[in-house]
Amino acid sequence: MIFAVDGKSYEIDLTEKHANDLRDALAPYISAGRRAAGAAPKAQRRRGSNSRDLGAVRAWAKENGYTVSDRGRVPATILEAYDAAN
Repeated sequence: MIFAVDGKSYEIDLTEKHANDLRDALAPYISAGRRAAGAAPKAQRRRGSNSRDLGAVRAWAKENGYTVSDRGRVPATILEAYDAAN
């Protein structure tokens, strides 16, 4: 989930339950607000040009001795190593 507060964008990996809890907590603010026109948050823009199959990255990392979780963010060092090898 990507969200922005005070002009800064954030990205967080949540379970479906926690995502629903966050949506419920933000609902009064969302209904009182308006959608911002213009560019998407920086984190969202950045993702399009460097999109990778993270399943393939995780498989490669495990095959090459890296410790990586099955979900959540993949560390930048692993992404850089994957990019260099591929």
